Amino acid sequence: MTWQIRIDSIGGIASGSASIEPGLNAVRGSNWQGKSSFVEAIKVGLGVSKELMEGADEGQVRIDTPDETYTVDLVRENGTVVRNGTPVLADEYDVARMELFGCLDERNAIRDAVRQGDSLEDSLLQPLDFQRIDEKISDLKRERERVESERKKAQQARNRLPKVQEEVTQLESELSELNEKRKQLSSDVTDQDTDSSSAREELSQARSDRNQAENQIDRLERTIQRAEEKLAEYEAELEEISVDEDADVTAELAEVRDTVDRLEQENEVLQSVYSANEMVLAENKVDLIADVERGLVDDSLECWTCGERVTRGQIEERLDRLGQKISEKRAQVDDRRKRIDKLEARREEIKQTKRRKSDLKTNISELQAKLSDRRQSLSDARDRLEAAEERIEQLSDQVDTTLEEITDIEGEIKYRKAELQDKEGKLEQIEQRAQRADTLEDEYEEISSEIEELRSRKEEIKRGTRDAFDEAVGDLVERLNTGFESARLTSSFELVVARDGRETPLDALSEGELELLGIVAGLAGHEAFDTTEVAPIMVLDGIGSLADENLHALVEYIEQRTDYFVFTTFPEHSPFDGQEIDPSEWEVGTPERASST
Repeated sequence: MTWQIRIDSIGGIASGSASIEPGLNAVRGSNWQGKSSFVEAIKVGLGVSKELMEGADEGQVRIDTPDETYTVDLVRENGTVVRNGTPVLADEYDVARMELFGCLDERNAIRDAVRQGDSLEDSLLQPLDFQRIDEKISDLKRERERVESERKKAQQARNRLPKVQEEVTQLESELSELNEKRKQLSSDVTDQDTDSSSAREELSQARSDRNQAENQIDRLERTIQRAEEKLAEYEAELEEISVDEDADVTAELAEVRDTVDRLEQENEVLQSVYSANEMVLAENKVDLIADVERGLVDDSLECWTCGERVTRGQIEERLDRLGQKISEKRAQVDDRRKRIDKLEARREEIKQTKRRKSDLKTNISELQAKLSDRRQSLSDARDRLEAAEERIEQLSDQVDTTLEEITDIEGEIKYRKAELQDKEGKLEQIEQRAQRADTLEDEYEEISSEIEELRSRKEEIKRGTRDAFDEAVGDLVERLNTGFESARLTSSFELVVARDGRETPLDALSEGELELLGIVAGLAGHEAFDTTEVAPIMVLDGIGSLADENLHALVEYIEQRTDYFVFTTFPEHSPFDGQEIDPSEWEVGTPERASST
C-alpha cells in the first residue's frame, strides 16, 4: 500500500524521492530544507499544481502506487509552464475538490480567505461551478417544455378519443343504412336503359365532386383565417421591436478587457515585490540581504534597493503603502470586470433582438407565401364547385325521380366512405398519442424531480458544509487549547467566532487560531463534497504557528478522515505516531519556493 514519489526540479527540490505510507507521514525539517516543496510535488502529481523549479526548463513528478503509475512532466514554453503526462486526477471537478479540500497548504484559497476575513462562500462552493448546474437546469427546462407540450397533446387526444370513436361508429351505421337503401332502390330500376345508367353515374360523380369542393373550401377558409391572424401577430411584434443599430459595444468591451489585463499584470508585478519583501520581514531574515545595526528602539539597516540607511519601521511603512496600492489596483480590476459583465449583457441583448427580428421577417415571408398559395387553392376550389353545380343541374333533368334518389344515395355513400376513412385515420393517430399520456406524465415528473434536485444541490452543499464545520469546530475545541470557545459559519458563509460568550472580530485572533479555523473550513468542504472519493490522500503545510499540543490534536483528527496524510513539521515538535520523512538527502535549490504558473 506504499506510494513511492520521485521528484526532479519541482518547487525548491532539484532531486529527491520518498515513500508515503498509509496513515501519518510527517515531513520533519527546518526552513529551506524542502518541506513545502515536497508538498507542492505531491500536488503536481495529483494534477492541482504546475510549480516548476526556478531556472529549470523542465521537471517531473512520478508517483508509483500499488495499482498504477502516474507521471507528470512540466515544461516551460514561452514564459509559461505546460503540464504533460498523466496526473492522478484529470476531471476538473475532482481537481477543484482536491485543490480546495485535500491540499490544505499555506496557499490554500480557503485558508487565505480566513486570514483576510473574507466570506468563505465563493471558495467553499467553487467546485459547484464545474458541475454547470444552471446550464443543466436550462437544458432540462427546455426538455420539460417539450414533454409538457407532448403531454398536453396526449391528454387532449385521450379526452377526444371517446367522441371520435362514437363518430366512427355513427358513420359505420349510416353507411350500412345507405347501402341497404341503395340495394332496395336498385331493384326498382332494373329495366332502366343504358343511357339512364350512364347519366346516373355522371350525376353521382358530379355530386361527389361538389361535396369534396365544399369541404375543401371550408377547410381552406378556416386555414386562411388562422394564417391571417398569425401574420397580423408577427407584423405587430415586428413593429414593436426596436434595434439600436449604432449600439456597438465590441470596441469598448475589448478596451476594458485590455485595461483589466494591463492592471492585472501591473498588480502581479507589485504583488511579487510585496510578497518577497514581506517574507524577508516576516521571517526576520533581513540580515541575509543587508547589514543590520541593532538599536534599542528600532533596527537600522542599509536598504537593499536604494542603499540608503533606513530603519525597519520605514521599510514596513513603505511596504504598507505598496500593499495599499495593490488593493487599489484590485479595486480598479473589480470595477472594470463589472463593466465587462454589463457590456457583455448588452451585447447579448442586442444580438437576441436582432435574431428575433430576423426570425419574424422570415416567418412573415413564409406565411405570406403560404397565404398566397392557399388563396389560389381556394379560388380553384370555388371554380370546381361552380362547375360541379352546373353539371349537376344539367344531369338532373336526364334522370327520373328514382334514379336521382339512387344517385343521391350513391354520392352520399362515397362521401360517407371518404369521411369514414378520414375519421378512422384520425382515430388511429389519437389512439397512438393517447397511449403515450402515462409515459409522458412519468417523464415529466422525472425531469421535474431532476430539476428540483439540481436546484437544491447548492443549498444541500451549503447546509452540509456548515454542519460539517460546526461538528469539526466542536470536536477540535474540546481537544485543542484555543482562545475561543466556539465558531460557526453564517448563512452567507461569514465566519463568526465567540470568546467569553461574545462575538469577537477575526483580527483579534492569533495567527495560529486563524490558521486552525482555515483548516477546519477546508475539512468541512472535504466532507461536504465527498473529497475522499477523489483521492485517498490529504496534505497539510504552513502550520508552524500552531502549538505542539494543538498540532498533535489536529493531526490525529485529520488522520481519521483519509488513508494517507502528509504534513510538515519542525524539529522542535514532538514525535508523531507514524512515518517521518527526512528531507536531508534531497538536493534542494535556493530558494525553496520556485516559480509557479
